[in-house]
Amino acid sequence: MKAMTQREVPEIMTDLRQDLIHVPTVIRQCTGIRIFGKRIKSIVYSTDIAIIRNIDADAVIAVYPFTPHPTITKSITEAADIPVFSGVGGGTTQGKRSVQMSSFAESQGAIGVVVNSPTQPETIADIFDTVDIPIVATVTSIYSQIDEKIAAGAKKILNVSAGKETAKVVRAIREIYPKIPIIATGGPTEESIAETIEAGANAITYTPPSNGELFSKKMTKYREKERVMADDEPLNH
Repeated sequence: MKAMTQREVPEIMTDLRQDLIHVPTVIRQCTGIRIFGKRIKSIVYSTDIAIIRNIDADAVIAVYPFTPHPTITKSITEAADIPVFSGVGGGTTQGKRSVQMSSFAESQGAIGVVVNSPTQPETIADIFDTVDIPIVATVTSIYSQIDEKIAAGAKKILNVSAGKETAKVVRAIREIYPKIPIIATGGPTEESIAETIEAGANAITYTPPSNGELFSKKMTKYREKERVMADDEPLNH
């Protein structure tokens, strides 16, 4: 029997789990962020419970383009088997509602709350005074109010989502704040992810294929299997 080397990682898998979604391996090159003892490198960007339950990411960032609602937060945190960063608004949803959503997210077990880029420093300060989990402040461009957000209480984590400029923005933040934890979108390729990590991101958010895209591939396999089993004979009518 071949001896296992020190760097080999034993893996347990079953036939029913073979369709697990894997995050890009390059993400493992980043340092990660340790939150309450849990080291997080890869973060799936999704609110789809089926996706969340079938991906090997370290955590999930559950933000969406609607007014945050307790039912959505509760459903995701209960279904997820990985830590959840819960979106609490800050764009259309401001002030007390964002604070209330933050308190609810904490009570449901979220590991952190995510505020949108337009969130006012006053709202961040109120959330900071209310919850005992990290505030993740979203940065969408080099023009975001980064200094004000950090001063208001977003001392824990920045979430950079600046499209094709993400690596550039991460690099600029790193020059001013060399130690602040940064989550950043990695982009569509391993090269863009590697660039973002090199720029200074500690953790990477990954957008998985949609449920529809995944099911389309599976249906193609099903059709091919049926064709082979039928020995190329078409349906008889």
